[in-house]
Amino acid sequence: MDLVFCGTPQFAVPTLEKLAASGFRVRLVVTQPDRPRGRGQKPAASPVKQRAQELGLSVIEPEAIKTNDALRSQLESLKPAAIVIVGYGRIIPPWMLALARLGNLNLHASLLPKYRGAAPIQWAIANGETATGVTTMRINEGLDTGDILLQKEIAIAPDDTAVTLAPRLAAIGADLMVETLRGLEAGSITPRPQDHSRATLAPLLNKEDGRIDFARTAQEIANRLRGFQPWPGAFTTLHGKQLSMTAAKAIASGTSPIPPGVLSVEGERLLAGCGSATALELLELQPEGRKRMLARDFLHGYHPRSGERLGE
Repeated sequence: MDLVFCGTPQFAVPTLEKLAASGFRVRLVVTQPDRPRGRGQKPAASPVKQRAQELGLSVIEPEAIKTNDALRSQLESLKPAAIVIVGYGRIIPPWMLALARLGNLNLHASLLPKYRGAAPIQWAIANGETATGVTTMRINEGLDTGDILLQKEIAIAPDDTAVTLAPRLAAIGADLMVETLRGLEAGSITPRPQDHSRATLAPLLNKEDGRIDFARTAQEIANRLRGFQPWPGAFTTLHGKQLSMTAAKAIASGTSPIPPGVLSVEGERLLAGCGSATALELLELQPEGRKRMLARDFLHGYHPRSGERLGE
């Protein structure tokens, strides 16, 4: 089966590898152009481009695809049975949707219709879900609204972050895409429409999503901290400077609840009051301009006092 693969991030790499190793002919890999990355902001290839080149696959990096006549001609000449899209980062135009016999097939990192959008892994953890999964779907002109083909559910562990969960989802998603392609070719998969009334959204994250609102419960804040790794993380301010919380856990607040946003130093433990009379134990912190440190090292180096307020 001849395929075209469109993808950009590390999440897409296992699917590309699995397709190439499973007897499919990946005739072309389409990825986003090299972007400035790292401290030096030097142009760097996407993870998909790097892996595709290692596999000896043809790679192109169009700046735009909607009205790209050269790309259209190239894809039409290849006559792919399917176009597989994983985290490509571009809206697929109508001409491309109509091009392949089996359609444009997307691997999405949620159990659709839950968590449509750009950050399904992060929001599932941030919202305290205990399970998530992957979905293969046939793309239409909406945002993650196409017919569902196959789904696979996995548990979210209590200590999972977006960083630890993403590779597991990518791995099972790669297998699911192979199963989907073979099932479509065999006629054994019946696409099913999504129940749009059950849809939830997982919008692209922004910096402010990481700002801690201590009116939330401690568990809600801890979930957001796990979900928003590695960016935007979870941060507040202390003494006018940014203070990032890189590890924390919700605890019982005891008989005297700490007011939301207020610190309490208890020996070598550092607590912060949260909403609904809950508390957060701060386990690891990163002061502005410094490396991460354990709470006890922060206590010895910065000497915060009980009663001081965060976020001011």
